[in-house]
Amino acid sequence: MALPTEFSGVTVHTKANVYFDGKVVSHTVLLPGGAKKTLGLISPGSYHFGTGAPERMEIVAGACRVQLDGGKDWRDYAAGTFFDVPGKSGFTIEVKAGLCEYICSFL
Repeated sequence: MALPTEFSGVTVHTKANVYFDGKVVSHTVLLPGGAKKTLGLISPGSYHFGTGAPERMEIVAGACRVQLDGGKDWRDYAAGTFFDVPGKSGFTIEVKAGLCEYICSFL
């Protein structure tokens, strides 16, 4: 599966979504037809996020490791890979170095 490199004909919210004192920042993108995504950057560190709806996190650049809520295993993700998170759940994401860039799709 090839990750998208651009989205055409979209609406972008200019106000950033800022988490963890600016260490995770994203912008909301609304696609034609109503689909919602966020495009973001994660600085080095460990962060926990809860989910309302199911999400797909696609790693665009950099790398991270992830532990889903209720799981014991950590999995590594590099650019070009993705992981899914169930709704009403969550995950912990760690970035060791550099920036991890992602696309989050709300499924």
